Amino acid sequence: MDRLVFTPDEVDLSRSPLAGQLGVETFVLGAFNPGLTRLDSGNLMMMVRVAEALRQPIRDGQIHAIRWHDGTYVLDAWPLDWVDTSDPRTFTVHDPAGWKVLGLTSLSWLLPVELSADGGRVIAVHYDRVIAPHASLQCYGIEDARISCIDGSYLMTTCSVSPERHSTTLYSSADALDWTFEGIVLDHQNKDMLIFEGLIRGQYWAQTRPLGDLYFAYPPGSEWRAGPSINLATSPDALHWRPHIRPGLRPHADTVATARMGGGAPPILTEIAGQRGWLSLWHGVEPNAGVGTYRTYWTLLDPTDPSRVIATSHQPLIEPDAGLTARLAHQLYLDSVVFTTGIVDAGDHFIVASGEADLACRITHVPKGSFRPA
Repeated sequence: MDRLVFTPDEVDLSRSPLAGQLGVETFVLGAFNPGLTRLDSGNLMMMVRVAEALRQPIRDGQIHAIRWHDGTYVLDAWPLDWVDTSDPRTFTVHDPAGWKVLGLTSLSWLLPVELSADGGRVIAVHYDRVIAPHASLQCYGIEDARISCIDGSYLMTTCSVSPERHSTTLYSSADALDWTFEGIVLDHQNKDMLIFEGLIRGQYWAQTRPLGDLYFAYPPGSEWRAGPSINLATSPDALHWRPHIRPGLRPHADTVATARMGGGAPPILTEIAGQRGWLSLWHGVEPNAGVGTYRTYWTLLDPTDPSRVIATSHQPLIEPDAGLTARLAHQLYLDSVVFTTGIVDAGDHFIVASGEADLACRITHVPKGSFRPA
């Protein structure tokens, strides 16, 4: 199975947390990058990122952005001569200090979508359990949920966006339906925090991906390429995290296809090609004229020391598929992007959830025999 299971057209904006508050028309720019887990019922639960955008962000000589404020939603406006509007999703605010400052023409919230046990069809859309901004640290939205099930309890990391900070926030749940906000767990820009689905020597582990605008060079001839990498952190309680002293996954110098990389699905303990370890699905980005080509790769990590790689492959596991989004061509604003965000073990195969083209939710059944170390 490899199909789109949820698209922008299936979101009912009359039940959006923003409904009736802005006085202007909005639309679903994307319903994508879903966290994934299995419920006690056997069904699957996706936590879908809904990017709700202004239909006409530019009007009256200004560009507008949506912002949560004190329990409601408002519009802010910038004069066009203050900004660069070449990207339809964001605009760059000219900053005299030289920093890169962005505004968004959409705001993201999280929509729980329940699927059948095989992930092939939608069972229910739980608008009564939407997760929306509720504090100033989330005033520009909540993005890209990742769900981990540990000893029967659920932890969900999200990216909260605001002018205050670009932080990782944590939610907890006993059933993956009703969630409790636990607060900020990483107070720096980090798009991909993935909590391992199990403890290691009594500790929680996570993959992180800190971002910055400065990276130091590896020496000539190194097998590694400088740039963003997937780091590791540990915690006694899933709330207080300490970076691990050894590096995690780094981009290889011998392939441009993974020149940039970041975490995908939370690592799960399984057996691949006769070896037991933590299966990590991650994205590699090959530079091109646009945002780059995003593909999903895999690595198997040591079960007691996740800083040690047991097996990996430079061949992509999942690639973008233009055929899947052909019927949505009129809604596309990106191509060549598959962004994996969830995985569930289903016996002889894995059920993998991804965002396709930053537009829709893709479910892929990956046979366990597909993993061939190289």
